[in-house]
Amino acid sequence: MATNPIEAGASLGAPPTRTGKGLRGNTVGLLAAVTLGLSSVAPAYSLAVSLGFVVMVVGDLAPAALLLGFVPILLTAFAFRELNREMPDCGTTFVWTTRAFGPLPGWLSGGWVPQIATLIAMTALSRVGATYLLDLVGLDSLATNDIAVLVTAMLILAAVTTVAYRGLQLAASVQYVLVGIQFVALLGFGIAAFARDGASAPSLSWLNPFAMGGFGPFAEAVLLCLFIYWGWDALITVNEETEDSDRIPGKAAVISTLVLLGSYLFTAFAALSFAGTGTDGLGLGNADNAADVLAALGTPVLGSALATVVQVAICVSAVSALLTCMIASPRTTLSMSSHGALPKAFTKIHPVYGTPAFGTLFYGIFATALLALLTLLSGNFLGDAILSIGLLIALYYGVTGFACVWYFRNQLRGSMRDLLLKGVLPATGGVLMLAAFARSAHDMLDPAYGVTSFHGVGGVFLLGIGSIVVGAVVMVIVRTRFRSFFRDGRTAVITSTQIEA
Repeated sequence: MATNPIEAGASLGAPPTRTGKGLRGNTVGLLAAVTLGLSSVAPAYSLAVSLGFVVMVVGDLAPAALLLGFVPILLTAFAFRELNREMPDCGTTFVWTTRAFGPLPGWLSGGWVPQIATLIAMTALSRVGATYLLDLVGLDSLATNDIAVLVTAMLILAAVTTVAYRGLQLAASVQYVLVGIQFVALLGFGIAAFARDGASAPSLSWLNPFAMGGFGPFAEAVLLCLFIYWGWDALITVNEETEDSDRIPGKAAVISTLVLLGSYLFTAFAALSFAGTGTDGLGLGNADNAADVLAALGTPVLGSALATVVQVAICVSAVSALLTCMIASPRTTLSMSSHGALPKAFTKIHPVYGTPAFGTLFYGIFATALLALLTLLSGNFLGDAILSIGLLIALYYGVTGFACVWYFRNQLRGSMRDLLLKGVLPATGGVLMLAAFARSAHDMLDPAYGVTSFHGVGGVFLLGIGSIVVGAVVMVIVRTRFRSFFRDGRTAVITSTQIEA
């Protein structure tokens, strides 16, 4: 009898098996895959900390920005779906980019960049979870103490690392509850906001992208929205453990992004209708509210008792996403290692739990060390590190879109479906992503962008572009140790994926 809810749901199909990398295959169904995609985005947290900043950039056109930000995400999701159908490997972008462009772009943009973005996000998620947890248990005085927050965040990281290591992350019922709390809270908040006296009627003009004041605000708003949607691709990293691995993960990716779009637009319309875009009081344009819009509006909209539910949702959102990050990242390094691009230690699978044992512990320790370093350097430094994630997201999503086009280039004339889903749509998504990357990198050069700067250059730019440069340097170093991969990487990946298939 299957004791794991995901296994129980998947047992109607093929029985659990061991994949070529030692993972437990046929244990994740469609609903569980969608749940992983939604949990990794941390919808309640992402919307709470981003909506205010989007409003400060484009005012009541925030829903238009959410819609526009969704377009390249959806187009990229099609690229992920088509590539996963061809190459269902837990290394995802690493394997796909290597197959399309070779080992150097594969290692840097498909491996290093998403992993660094995830590690930075994990530091933010652990801090958010710690802050809200301290506040919820009545220790609100400690929630503003950096050391207390740091210690609590480290304990949360230790807890999710233990859960991920033991394989309990596959207990779907837990993630169902965590995701359910978030969407119930967002739905309840939205309904109450629309029902409040004084709430204005929503307007379709809020969806008009042509009313934005130039390309600069447009690009900045879209980049902010990329952070709101980012994370759904974590569900693809469990593709080797998913039933019908060449079909279900891609389908789940599209479903999860559509669910996110609907929930985000509903909540944004509700918040704008209730609070407006004013720069004082409860207005969404008030910089004092931007760091956590849902917390600022929670009590006025729901009352003090029910506002606690929103706080619980944000806390749960951060911890749930953190857990999914701890699931996804070790699987990427497992794939990189199995293809000869990282030390063999990352291929170690726990004999009982079927999880990447070494990789999970490595990420738990590394994320904890990075959290401590960024916190001790400066709270502002950590904030700018989080802002820099948008650059990294745009880069590896954009490259993945082009990898899809290039890999399938000889099939594009086969049918209209192939032309659209393997060519036109992924290429358009890639262009939009890299355009947002280039424009935002230019804007981030300004020392006034973010909080920190160094010799007249914005700290967000230095952190974003700097992490890519550091990755290139690291790649040069590791290239000397893993000569076989960097010499024959594309061939090695092809051979490995064919053997596993």
